[in-house]
Amino acid sequence: MAVKLYLLPMKTTIDLPDDLLHRAKVAAAQRKTTLKELVQAGLDAVLRSDADGANRDAAIGRLQDGLRLNGQPLTRAQIHERNPVS
Repeated sequence: MAVKLYLLPMKTTIDLPDDLLHRAKVAAAQRKTTLKELVQAGLDAVLRSDADGANRDAAIGRLQDGLRLNGQPLTRAQIHERNPVS
């Protein structure tokens, strides 16, 4: 038996300060888009930058761990490897 899952958009309500809502509506009109699309794009940009930040933090952590391996500095080849040093 096959089960179909339908993901429907959820409607939600948020409270925004009047000034912010007004500026958002003006920005949407200037961009010839809807308020909904403007909010979606903004949320997407914020969430994407958070993910980029997490990736950056993980890369820095791997680099710091690599620099402490047995007290030996990494070689140029090791530094430029795509996979983290184990």
